[in-house]
Amino acid sequence: MAYTVPDLPYPYDALEPHIDEATMRLHHDRHHQAYVDRANAALEGTEWADKPIEDVLKNLDRLPADKQRPVRNNGGGHYNHSLFWESLSPNGGGAPSGALGDAISTAFGSFDEFKAQLRAAGVNQFGSGWAWLVHDGSGLAIVGTPNQDAPISAGQTELLGVDVWEHAYYLKYQNRRPEYIDAWWNVVDWNKVAERYGTVA
Repeated sequence: MAYTVPDLPYPYDALEPHIDEATMRLHHDRHHQAYVDRANAALEGTEWADKPIEDVLKNLDRLPADKQRPVRNNGGGHYNHSLFWESLSPNGGGAPSGALGDAISTAFGSFDEFKAQLRAAGVNQFGSGWAWLVHDGSGLAIVGTPNQDAPISAGQTELLGVDVWEHAYYLKYQNRRPEYIDAWWNVVDWNKVAERYGTVA
């Protein structure tokens, strides 16, 4: 079954003033849709066309050679953005508690140190890409990925990602990526991140 863009779990303007409505409409309706269309086109007619995107991205090396790059780029774009929308909430922000909060403090020393490291990964990601909090099989880690590469393809579980492609912030923040990341923390849905953490902890 062909992939589709999931509906946002909140109105387009719900994340104002941190992420503006115009960016959300363009990002979700145009950019994400383009990834979906191209991923579907790349997989059409292959044995992978009806498989969950997670399975496809875990097995990129098993795809036909001419499909691997377009699926990594566009299937990754679909998967990454689907996680991104779910990770945000107009009632977000603050800090995680419970098992996730404890794990972050243990892994990084403190929540503030974790924020500083994830911010640095996003600010310093050259060109387009993402900064992620992942579980790498042994514990929490921060990784950066270029373009739409997804950590799931490297055997990691994505818990939280900040999109640092310019299309995610340029209408409001222009070239001020650090300012965008600082604002993004205010809409992170820690309940959703904790839910993902609960599947691997």
